[in-house]
Order: sequence, then structure tokens, then C-alpha cells
Amino acid sequence: MKKYITLWIFVALGYQAYPQKFFTTFFGGISNYNGDLNGSNLFLRNSRPAWGLGIMNEINDRMFIRADFTYGKIRGDDKLGDKNKSRNLSFESNIAEFSLAFEYSLFNLYDFKVSPYFYTGAAVFQFKPTTHDKNGNYIILPDYNTEGQGFYKDRKPYKLRQFAIPLGAGLLWAITDNKRIGVVFGYRKAFTDYLDDVSTTYVSATSLSQHYGNGAVAIAWRGDEINGAAYPAEGAVRGNPKSKDSYFFSGLTLRVRLQTKGKRRMGDFGYPIKRKARYDCPAAVW
Repeated sequence: MKKYITLWIFVALGYQAYPQKFFTTFFGGISNYNGDLNGSNLFLRNSRPAWGLGIMNEINDRMFIRADFTYGKIRGDDKLGDKNKSRNLSFESNIAEFSLAFEYSLFNLYDFKVSPYFYTGAAVFQFKPTTHDKNGNYIILPDYNTEGQGFYKDRKPYKLRQFAIPLGAGLLWAITDNKRIGVVFGYRKAFTDYLDDVSTTYVSATSLSQHYGNGAVAIAWRGDEINGAAYPAEGAVRGNPKSKDSYFFSGLTLRVRLQTKGKRRMGDFGYPIKRKARYDCPAAVW
């Protein structure tokens, strides 16, 4: 997390050359995910608080380049769903993300009060799925290699730093030329299926125990904790490897232009903009 904050500060320092073209941004909302443990109709129940900071470079009235640091938490629990209660797995993970994106506003917010906007780009994020065992002990799931990573076929331990593609949309309201508030929904397409430590099939309990101990077996299958069911046979379905996991940030945003005193606002391709009124008024007739 410290590395991402340091990188964000480094990017932010770039505003000094052209301060009139930059906005600082603040985000507050919720985070969630889509994967093997989210069940159905659990979006709000699994949501957790999220926040973010960023900086935006105004290319012209409707186009921006933005750098953001966003932090949140995701979780999932079979007990809350309706399909895999007998599996009885659960997890939670912090998400720390740094992203660079291009944003396009449908309308010019110097001439209109409200405008939809869209963005996409690239992101790198850090995660670490954890859970608690039946005795309440804190468990870092990747340490247990629950699907035989490291010894079974071609399964390798998954990396806790991954890339994602941000895709988002929102609605902005211009309070003034220099302050804007809005709502946003941001989807992140991840390139890992292990945000929740669940992806493919069970390995045999014997092999898992030989390589990583009985603790790994107890964490890989937890159905015995609620119904006494035996550990599944090797190759039994544990997750869906055909669909990668994804996560979301949604909430409210505030944007504040860095001081523009004594500067002319620049429009398309760097040309000065002639200020237009947001609302047309009838001409004086006397």
C-alpha cells in the first residue's frame, strides 16, 4: 500500500508545471466483487467501505487523463448464498489499487450543469485473501495452497499483485467551474481467478496433507464443519475456472481544481476558451 501512495504522490507533483489544468479527486463509497463465493443477491450484504484519492489532467473540456489510488475490501461467504452452503468456504481481502485511465465527458461542464462520463485504462492491485478457521484463528489462504498449487499438475502459487482493466461510468454535477461532485460505478476486470482463493477442482486430501499438512485439508474443504460430509474426491468441482474474478468500486466523488489564479483555462488542443454562460438569458431591451 505504501508503494502505491508514494507513486500517487509522485504523479501528483507533476501538477506544478500547469496547475490550472489539474483537479484533485476524492472518492468515498463501497467495494465488492464477483467470483465463486459471492452467491446471488448479495451485492449490498457483501459490500464494504472504500475510499480513494487521485489527480486529473484536463486535456480539454471533455477529455482527461487521471491517476488514482483506491482502497477497499471484498468478501464472500457460502453461508450467505443459496447454492454452495454445503461447501462452507469464506474469505475477505483488502484491495489496494493504483490506476491510470482516460476519461471522456459527454457534455462540456463549463456550459452544462450535469454530464455523464466514462473511463477506461489500466490498473495494478494488491490483494491477500484470508479467513478464520473453526477455532477463530486468522488464516492467510495462499499460504495453504488449497488447490494443490506447487505440486498438482500445472497449478502454481498465485501472485498477490495483479493487473486489471478499469471500466467505469458516472454522472457529474458542476457546482462551479472549479468544483464538481458526482456518482460513479467502476468495474475492474481482473486477470486472476483467485481473489477468493477458489478457482478449479479439489486435489486429493492425501496428497494435500502430504505436501502442506492437515491444516491445508481442513481449510480447502469445510463442509464437514456443518454437516460432517467427507472431503470430496479428487477432481470434484470446487470453483469455476472458466470465469475470472472481478471487483467493483462505486460511490460519490468530489473534484477540486488546483488553483487557477491568473491563468486562462485552455480548451481543445491548447487554445484559450471564451467563457460561455451555462444558462442563456434574454438580451436587455432597454
